[in-house]
Amino acid sequence: MVGYDPKADSRNISSFEVAVAGSVSGFVTRVLISPLDVIKIRFQLQIERLSRGDPSAKYHGILQAARQILQEEGPTAFWKGHVPAQFLSVGYGAVQFLSFEMLTELVHRTGVHDARDSSVHFVCGGLSACVATLAVHPVDVLRTRFAAQGEPKVYKTLRDAVATMYKAEGPLGFYKGLNPTLIAVFPYAGFQFAFYNSLKRLYEWATPAEGAKSENLKNLLCGSGAGVISKTLTYPLDLFKKRLQVGGFEQARAAFGQVRSYRGLLDCARQVLREEGVPGFFKGLSPSLLKAALSTGCVFFWYEFFCDLFHRMRQAHG
Repeated sequence: MVGYDPKADSRNISSFEVAVAGSVSGFVTRVLISPLDVIKIRFQLQIERLSRGDPSAKYHGILQAARQILQEEGPTAFWKGHVPAQFLSVGYGAVQFLSFEMLTELVHRTGVHDARDSSVHFVCGGLSACVATLAVHPVDVLRTRFAAQGEPKVYKTLRDAVATMYKAEGPLGFYKGLNPTLIAVFPYAGFQFAFYNSLKRLYEWATPAEGAKSENLKNLLCGSGAGVISKTLTYPLDLFKKRLQVGGFEQARAAFGQVRSYRGLLDCARQVLREEGVPGFFKGLSPSLLKAALSTGCVFFWYEFFCDLFHRMRQAHG
């Protein structure tokens, strides 16, 4: 069970074990979804239409983009920015799940609401994601820059990227795109936790006879469903975030087509709408939904798996 549940048979694990479970779930998931993440970022940053009908468009489909990236940059390109991405996933997973467990327990102890309600999970999930985002946003910016750059590379190593960004853009450069990130992450994570909770209850209602035998499958399917719904509802804000994060980094994007500069979130939204139309708000949605289904399903699956494992280890050792 994700979140505090006073009526459940408590797994009786420590805050440290909760953080470890969140970190490991993020680590494993990141390895699996990195190729889709790179393709999604490339789509989001492309000004031209994602269509074969636009001769100036570098990418127009998932398989075509995968083949072109493989041909031009080699297989390692699908894990560009993987080191900062892993710092992001491990740190984010630890802070988010630890915050979520603490917040839901706090709600229970105040006695104002039932900590198991989907509405409580929405608010606590959103708040925990905001806390995690503030903690790891600089790494997210670095990850996006690495995934976005073409050849020849502007940043050779993580240390080089940090030094170059700090010298050219100052400390605030590491927080580019923070406003749309916080605006997007609250409802996105809130929907994830709320829909995961609701879908699990629906699953248990629909298949009451399955019991514990299908627990892992239930966690995976409900997590995937929650990820797809949440990503669809909040996707445009994710696109704005990516566009803003590569501000000042235009020279590394020259090989991919047109580049734009944005003065902020509203200016970004206006320019995208004017030049790319409403479909522009959903560029990269297909790989993003695949990524959301895989990543959210895996995150909840592995988190529940390791929490249960820690609980069973405690029981075995008395």
